[in-house]
Amino acid sequence: MNAKDFNVFSLGTVHATSSNWVIEISPEYRDALIGLEGFSHIQVFFWLHLHDTDELRKTVTCDKPYKKAPDVLGIFATRSDYRPNPIGLSVCPVKNIDVRKGFVELYYVDAEDGSPIIDIKPYHPGVDRVKNVTTPVWCAHWPQWYEEMGGFNWADEFNFPLS
Repeated sequence: MNAKDFNVFSLGTVHATSSNWVIEISPEYRDALIGLEGFSHIQVFFWLHLHDTDELRKTVTCDKPYKKAPDVLGIFATRSDYRPNPIGLSVCPVKNIDVRKGFVELYYVDAEDGSPIIDIKPYHPGVDRVKNVTTPVWCAHWPQWYEEMGGFNWADEFNFPLS
């Protein structure tokens, strides 16, 4: 394998409804869940399979996705699904883990039903939390903590409808 070739494969699948989110891990990877119990949050890496086209992979900028943003943003300054490598990342609160069945029940994950899981990592404050963070002025008023996100009016931030 050279520096331009990668082998990424699905470890499981997201099953999502309007009120229930479960990651089902494939049988051969279920033992990888051992010891994950007890973490209140995990980082879920998933493939944005609904947006994996040659054309969308060419996306490197977008026109003002946020109302207070500059007229053009580089895609790396957004959390857009349209990316050169369509990888999604979501920090998720864990509801329950069943290692034997390979189920990770979540309170929420920002992934579509059927999204392939490419990795899971435990969220650990000593490694993943940063004390002195700065953001551009156009998004500095956004919530500073995960727990504040639900009460924030995201519809007022975007220049497109939220589904």
